[in-house]
Amino acid sequence: MSEPRPNRLIDATSPYLQQHAYNPVDWRPWGPEALEQARREDQPIFLSIGYSTCHWCHVMAHECFENPAIAAIMNEHFVNIKLDREERPDLDEVYMNAVQVLTGHGGWPLSVFLTPDLKPFYGGTYFPPEDRGGLPGFPRLLLALSQTYRENRQQLTSLSLKVESHVQRLGEGGQQGGGGPTRETLEAAAHRLLQDFDPVNGGLGNAPKFPRSLELDFLFHYYNFSGEAPVLAQLAFTLEKMARGGIYDQLGGGFHRYSVDAAWVAPHFEKMLYDNALLPPLYLAHYRLTGSDLSRRIAQETLDFILREMSAPEGGFYAAWDADSEGVEGKYYVWSREEVARVVGSEAAPLIMAALGVTPAGNFEGANILTRPRSRAELAAQFNLSPDRVGQILAAAFNRLSQARGRRVPPHRDEKVIAAWNGLAITALALGAQVLGERRYYEAAARAARFILKDLFKEKVLSRIWTAGRVSVPGFSEDYALLANALLDLYETDFDPVWVSEARRLMALMDEKFLDGGDGAYFYVDRDQATPLVRSKSIYDQVLPSGNSMAARVSLRLYRLTGEVHYQERAQAIIRRLQPHARETPWG
Repeated sequence: MSEPRPNRLIDATSPYLQQHAYNPVDWRPWGPEALEQARREDQPIFLSIGYSTCHWCHVMAHECFENPAIAAIMNEHFVNIKLDREERPDLDEVYMNAVQVLTGHGGWPLSVFLTPDLKPFYGGTYFPPEDRGGLPGFPRLLLALSQTYRENRQQLTSLSLKVESHVQRLGEGGQQGGGGPTRETLEAAAHRLLQDFDPVNGGLGNAPKFPRSLELDFLFHYYNFSGEAPVLAQLAFTLEKMARGGIYDQLGGGFHRYSVDAAWVAPHFEKMLYDNALLPPLYLAHYRLTGSDLSRRIAQETLDFILREMSAPEGGFYAAWDADSEGVEGKYYVWSREEVARVVGSEAAPLIMAALGVTPAGNFEGANILTRPRSRAELAAQFNLSPDRVGQILAAAFNRLSQARGRRVPPHRDEKVIAAWNGLAITALALGAQVLGERRYYEAAARAARFILKDLFKEKVLSRIWTAGRVSVPGFSEDYALLANALLDLYETDFDPVWVSEARRLMALMDEKFLDGGDGAYFYVDRDQATPLVRSKSIYDQVLPSGNSMAARVSLRLYRLTGEVHYQERAQAIIRRLQPHARETPWG
């Protein structure tokens, strides 16, 4: 059998694109060559957007893109483009909005069909290889869309123009104007979020349940402002429920992406740098307010996970760990009851089973995701032991279980260094150093900052991505703003004025590259970088803080540090621009 031949992704730096470099699909990276071919040959474009640690991206790749028959249909009828959403979040946002307009939902893999002039006319997420679960089989869909493109061009063009119009309105950010935030605005936002809390399991909303770190961060700030005890109580309840659930890796530290169920038990197992950077500051905030040993432990273990499992030798932090190992989601993390008993020994086994919620039936496809349903005091009472003795047994057993898990095949690690995400990690580590007095957190944060300033920030351009010594993609507004904020956190840790100087330089470049002088807000994309359909403002916080909200925060911090009024004016302009949206959608 002949060796598979690489396609045009073979020279890509993106780990996600590299995963598809030996598909039989004639994939091309996003760029002038692929777009020109579509225009020249008048062929529709199939744009597939994902990321390297995405479970359903792997599933669709295996079922469809590795299938020679399906690949042949794709190659005959479409120009096929693969895109890493973490490299080009601007394109991901535009086409995610388009798919949501077309279908009412979104996710990854994002599957979008475009005209040669990049206007979307059909889209979805995962498609199976044959009709299944109410979804059309991908081959049938490909042939139907190809036929529609050839025979009903006018109808398709009309639809794509309507979608483009909707996407442009979304990207432009809607209504403008308004004053600064009032007490009433903050109260209304906080109380709307409180109405969304799950009274049984904590957290906001229902399954699938995400940590929603930014909303929780807002509520901590609101509590500090208002002193409303129910706010702190809901935050404490949520943080404890997450810490005791399967969404938290009870052996290795760090949080998985989200929980499939409402009770935080069964996670989607990928681990993202941004989640593990956004959550420790919440636990540190709770520890500072209450002295909670649990919150201190979770913050410390998560920061230690970043240092141990996500550190690049050069100084930055890698992007993510996959959900799958050996082709099975969660295999690295789950246990049978017999495995746990064998590793910890028969004497400790009953206590450890109770401590980690291990049962014969399991809680995940017949296996056990480890949780912490009982406190040390509850275990001590149940087994008639002192809390100190329980702690000793747990520590020894956790060490044995960690060693046993370390002998398994680990998931894939995405070894991109992303500027914005590293900004979040630097902030988390700097705060960890300040609150916990751990110098190693400061040293790791400062080392990462120096690496990014040296290797990713050159000739007035901050690159977004570094992979194996190569930089790619100019930074977006979030990269500049989140890094600037992180540098100010470092300044508040060691008081080295160089961090303030570099933050000022980043903000000056934000003004030069991204600022809309008309309304005072920042575009997402550099003025020199082309983007289809719309140059978005990205005014909403989503998983990450938006470039605009973080620029407002950095500007206020620089005003307090320097006394320079133009920073205050810049922050006020952004806040005025965003104020109507803050009233309408406090969760964004």
